[in-house]
Amino acid sequence: MMKPYWDVNILTGSKTARIIDDPAQWAGIIKKAIRPLYILGPDTVDRNIGARLFLEYCLDVAKAGKLPICATGHVRKKMLERDVHPDSNYDIIEIINHLQDPEWLGVKKEGNHDLIVFSGVRCDLAERGLATLKYFAPHLKTMALCRFSHPNADFALPVIRKDSKWQEYFEILIDNLS
Repeated sequence: MMKPYWDVNILTGSKTARIIDDPAQWAGIIKKAIRPLYILGPDTVDRNIGARLFLEYCLDVAKAGKLPICATGHVRKKMLERDVHPDSNYDIIEIINHLQDPEWLGVKKEGNHDLIVFSGVRCDLAERGLATLKYFAPHLKTMALCRFSHPNADFALPVIRKDSKWQEYFEILIDNLS
């Protein structure tokens, strides 16, 4: 039997993600962060959730939570088409390398980030990046706001298979961040 493509790493080492299925709890964690960063991967522009582009939900989350955005891949172009300017534009490997350095000044040059939220990064690449940050960047916490659970993040969602549930999750999260 073939495993689903999001089940990429079940050997997480000594710690694994805390699964949080309540959007209000996610909003609370995001609100407590001093310098969060929202990393948007290419899946945000390649997938829809219901009738809306995944990116549109992510931009609503970023706006409601006042999260600076790091656009990876071709996300920047789609953001600019919507008249939204990312705070930074890095390759996913490049941003992960920067985040490991506790002396890095962050995308706004105000100091390194304390909470990193991932959305739309290809599952296998996200898992490797989250594992890297887990072991080599203990100064920050990670969240995987992705419909497929990521055990190497500090906080992750359970697997959400239905678009209607995913859409509802985003709507409640955005309301709680506002």
